[in-house]
Amino acid sequence: MTIIESGPTETRAGLRSSLDGWRLEWSPIILGALAAAAVSSILVTFGGAVGLGVSSASPTRRDASVALWLLSGIFLVLTALVSFASGGYLAGRTRSPSAPATAEEVERRDGWHGIGSWALAIIIGVVMAALIGIAANRPTALTTPPAASEPSILSYEIDHLLRAPRRLPAAEIAPIRAEAARILMTSSSHRGVSADDRTYLIQMVSGVTGGTGADAERRVDNAIADSRKAISSARASTIILAFSLATSLLLGAVAAWAGAEAGGRHRDGMPLPAWMSHSSRFNRRRAAWERPAQMP
Repeated sequence: MTIIESGPTETRAGLRSSLDGWRLEWSPIILGALAAAAVSSILVTFGGAVGLGVSSASPTRRDASVALWLLSGIFLVLTALVSFASGGYLAGRTRSPSAPATAEEVERRDGWHGIGSWALAIIIGVVMAALIGIAANRPTALTTPPAASEPSILSYEIDHLLRAPRRLPAAEIAPIRAEAARILMTSSSHRGVSADDRTYLIQMVSGVTGGTGADAERRVDNAIADSRKAISSARASTIILAFSLATSLLLGAVAAWAGAEAGGRHRDGMPLPAWMSHSSRFNRRRAAWERPAQMP
């Protein structure tokens, strides 16, 4: 892609002369994207290892507090800031200087290279997540529910509901589990499980387990309450995950732009902006270095 622009009057020193136009250089963009994807993978793996995962298929994940979910979301945002800023910096640092232009125009060109690395890193991340998801979702005895129409999120609740000394054959128990799951899914609605469904579940549990009516009634009430909590927990986790992802990606674009500008300034020997520098030591040192050269 070539963008043709008129030549500016005031230019940043040290840039090579070329045509009155500039092009997106894909080598720095690809390098920045690969670096951002690598840093993000490392940080996400570390976060998952220490338990900072917003979403999980483990039944014990339902006991996680809201504070842990929020902490996981904040960690995801910080991961995006660090990874995309690193990728943007490399994209701006390794980009070839373009035609003479104002400092603002050079920063804008560097920023677009940072945005390019940000977009390509997202595509790489989506492809990697899809491949990992395909590999992780292979059927296993722990992840696949006995019934194809049974929601896996309620598998533990259904196991506890239909637990019996004598197991029924899989062909017989599968449709029963699926029907019980469909009824328990209504527990998260505003009306909850209807009286007719509750009575039917009690009869179903009594027939499968051979227990008394009181025991079956207790199991059904506990299963309804636990299902409501499990569905609410999964819904909250999904909302926090979606919000965290959207926020991290949007802030990642800003970080990539700022990182590319910083890389471009280092490439051209310019000091960082005041808001990006922790102190003015670099500016003072640079002024001290340049002062003897300006003396007659």
